[in-house]
Amino acid sequence: MTNSAISRRKFLETATAAAVVSVLPFHYSFASGSKKPNSKVNGVQLGLTTYSYRSIPHNLDEVLEYVLKAGVNALEMRGVLEEGLGIPAGPGRGPRGEGLTDKEKAERAKAAVAAREEQRKWRLSLPMQKYADIRKKYNDAGVGIHIAKFVPSGWSDEEIDYAYNAAKALGAYGITDEASVAACKRLGKFAEKHNSLAIYHTHGQFGEPGFDIDSLLAYSPANRLNLDVGHYFGATGKHPNDVIIKYHDRIPMIHVKDKTGPNHATPNANKPFGQGETPIADVLLLLKKEKWPIDVFVELEYNIPSDSDPVKEVIKCIDYMRNILE
Repeated sequence: MTNSAISRRKFLETATAAAVVSVLPFHYSFASGSKKPNSKVNGVQLGLTTYSYRSIPHNLDEVLEYVLKAGVNALEMRGVLEEGLGIPAGPGRGPRGEGLTDKEKAERAKAAVAAREEQRKWRLSLPMQKYADIRKKYNDAGVGIHIAKFVPSGWSDEEIDYAYNAAKALGAYGITDEASVAACKRLGKFAEKHNSLAIYHTHGQFGEPGFDIDSLLAYSPANRLNLDVGHYFGATGKHPNDVIIKYHDRIPMIHVKDKTGPNHATPNANKPFGQGETPIADVLLLLKKEKWPIDVFVELEYNIPSDSDPVKEVIKCIDYMRNILE
């Protein structure tokens, strides 16, 4: 990832121009002539992570339908990708606090190894055309897949190559994983190899003593920060714009949620947009002013009202941000 590397903005331009020709047999189809979604508002690209739909059925067909209802044209795709293509089930988790004999623990460990091996074999045998088909279907509906969150830093080398090949087939400019020393040491080198990005999501690490984002980014020039402004504010009480200004050229995407701060009566709590204390408007208006190419993705985590559902709540979140930017 030197001067010869493709920039995030240029990557998206060339990726869109290189769409493939085959189509997935999805039940959902975008009507010819219908208006395609556009969630780029005054230069700020709004979108969402599909994790927002985790509490409801969300296969590849359903996610596309939900996203179109929200008028969103940019996504971070998560587990729905591999699940939608039929990956074998991963290692199961036993009930917490369950007392196991040594024999039972050994049997579970053996089963977990076998499950992971089945997933490895599946990944390495999957034709990349499967991902190209997903891209074609979503692109035809006007939706771009900007990020693939495979969380592959603990996988085998061959599987990480698979993840980056899949991201390329999807038209994504990078892969997201959770921020850790091990992940940042390992994944960035693969991103360099594939002329892509390794982007790390943060939770409350900025509020932990000794946390040093500079050291994590320094492991590779392809390493990037996926700043979660809600988690950042909830953990520190500090304004996320300070981090965005300092690292804007290393932040291709942020997650947005509304949270209370650490000094609130209910600290670090998720709230519906507009009911927490996270300075969402300040963040959006900064990006609008500076015209930095940073994607802004809703990550829905607050409790859904009994008379609503995640599809409706995502629409509310997107509309809340649209109104700030318009």
